[in-house]
Amino acid sequence: MAISGLSTLGVILAYGAYTDNDTLPSSVTELGRINAIGEINLDQESIDSSALTDTVTQYVPGRSDTGGTWSVTVNVTSETISAWKTLQGTTKWFEVIHPSITEGWFVVASVPAKLPLSEIGQNELMTMEINLVLNYYHGLATKVAPTE
Repeated sequence: MAISGLSTLGVILAYGAYTDNDTLPSSVTELGRINAIGEINLDQESIDSSALTDTVTQYVPGRSDTGGTWSVTVNVTSETISAWKTLQGTTKWFEVIHPSITEGWFVVASVPAKLPLSEIGQNELMTMEINLVLNYYHGLATKVAPTE
């Protein structure tokens, strides 16, 4: 019997060195205390290919648009601040790894030059939402396990 779905428990976000869009990283490092990983929608544009003789508009597929940003919510600790500070202003491969899937999702994204200040309220978990610039969406490929 097939399972009805997958839990998000155990999902990992990792990063690796970026050289170009065609070369996936050979090793990745896990980023700790990730609270949420934003979705990436691929909104495919349509191009009007109608001719003067067409009485109904004709379309061909255009490029896909990711929206340009990708948000990652991180629990604020001394360790997470230190880890993200080392990534500030860099472009990296990021991999979203689910423990039950043999492939990972790969994305090239740029980390902002400064870390954001989180909203601070009474009796709440302190998190920071980091909005990465999504440079390139590769999608699913063979999983690269994080190094210790």
